[in-house]
Amino acid sequence: MKSPKVDPRARRRARRALLQALYQAQLSGADAEAMCSQFRQSGALDDADATFFDECLHQILDTRAKLDESYQPFLDRSTDELGYVERGVLRAGTFELKECIEVPFRVVINEWVELAKVFGAEQSFKFVNGVLDAVARDVRHSEQ
Repeated sequence: MKSPKVDPRARRRARRALLQALYQAQLSGADAEAMCSQFRQSGALDDADATFFDECLHQILDTRAKLDESYQPFLDRSTDELGYVERGVLRAGTFELKECIEVPFRVVINEWVELAKVFGAEQSFKFVNGVLDAVARDVRHSEQ
């Protein structure tokens, strides 16, 4: 996925909304269309990169099993044992590392670690950082 010119603040807001949508989708089982519609109507995407949000949400929900397979080797437990926030962060971070190659891997990791600090369990950001760093070494070796 390539975007011409990116507003970092709008992208950050989109990532935040994306994590909230992924969390909600895990709880409710709602599909991407329903989540996109709900987030647009609620105003949660105001001042956010809504295109990035829509594309990522659709692709993450469509490929979640493959994304889970990508980071599973770096876990010390099964994917099912992860909290909803941590699972959402790892799915989204892994997706962005694999598919949004125009974004430097350090930016991707930092953005998702920061969201894990805000929404995740205490100290889970350290776990997220380690897993996403391992995924980055695996899929972005040319940048390292």
